Amino acid sequence: MVQATTKSRVDLGLRLEHERPGGRLLAARDLGAATVRIPLTRPGDLDAEALGWLHRAYDENSAPPPARRPARRPAPELGPLTVVIEGTGLPGPGWPPGAAGKHRNLHIALCTKSKEQPALAVPGKPWLATEPVPGDASSARWEAPVTVRRNTDGFDFSGPYVRGDHADRHLFLAWGDVPGDGTLRLIRGSKLKLTAVDPRIIEEAMRPGHRLVARIRLAGTQAERALTWSAEPAGPGAGR
Repeated sequence: MVQATTKSRVDLGLRLEHERPGGRLLAARDLGAATVRIPLTRPGDLDAEALGWLHRAYDENSAPPPARRPARRPAPELGPLTVVIEGTGLPGPGWPPGAAGKHRNLHIALCTKSKEQPALAVPGKPWLATEPVPGDASSARWEAPVTVRRNTDGFDFSGPYVRGDHADRHLFLAWGDVPGDGTLRLIRGSKLKLTAVDPRIIEEAMRPGHRLVARIRLAGTQAERALTWSAEPAGPGAGR
């Protein structure tokens, strides 16, 4: 960095990480990333010694970029998995519950990245809320297709309804006020972690004619809001 410091001096700032001030190298102040400086008061000051320091600084700070890592290939795809979410114990039309609740048109919806079906926008979020269910409904049901892969760490999950990084893959139920303008104003959410499901249940749920069922009580105490996972035949009335 070159800076006109006074009316009669220009400072040549150099970044030399392992060189302490001494001799012509003075301590640098307010010269960006420079660690030392060489004061120049006339053209002759830019002599062989100054040019040598300049070349050294250039060499130290222009190392080649690190080699690019090859793109990580996705794990082999095992196949599709149908996840059914059955919600009970919905909290009611308002939140917080009770007459003094601030939000009076509570809905619960399944989050998705897909724009291929009707959905509500969630202000400030990159995802959408689909299939909103009123908070005073007797029950709720959502169905989400998921792609399952297997890597060295076990199962991995992807698809338009799957959120989170590899260690936190989950489905998400958004609780929000629906004012009628095509949006859902997020209040809170329920995370259903696919990575917490027993791999044996995943394997069974991927069998032909089966599905993965998540049952969750949406309101109540922490203990009452227990989430259970099971692999079940897809036929009506069948259970495991």
